[in-house]
Amino acid sequence: MVADDRKYSQEHEWVLVEGEFGTVGVTEYAASELGDVVFVELPEVGSEVNMGESVGTIESVKAVADLFTPVTGEVVEVNDAVVDSPELVNSEPLDGGWLMKIRLTEPTELEQLLTASDYAALLGG
Repeated sequence: MVADDRKYSQEHEWVLVEGEFGTVGVTEYAASELGDVVFVELPEVGSEVNMGESVGTIESVKAVADLFTPVTGEVVEVNDAVVDSPELVNSEPLDGGWLMKIRLTEPTELEQLLTASDYAALLGG
């Protein structure tokens, strides 16, 4: 499922913007491609992150994948539930499986991300 209320990166991350904050997670497609997620490494709260850079890893039974941030800003919160229960990335990729919240410092970058219809087209849908 591709939710209409968020923007997407070509690396299969999503960002849901609420005011000056963006909640970031991986898409349902990415979660299914990874397989059963067994470990998630997230950046520390207070970290400055830049659009497109690797900020952590997601490890599954099949592979280890870099986690890229789709926006620039300061990490203000990480989802400890995902660290404790990485399977949330698979079971709730668009809700409980969110990864981090970022205070956006370059909101114009959102224009570079894909809309839901663009992302669906990227997936061939």
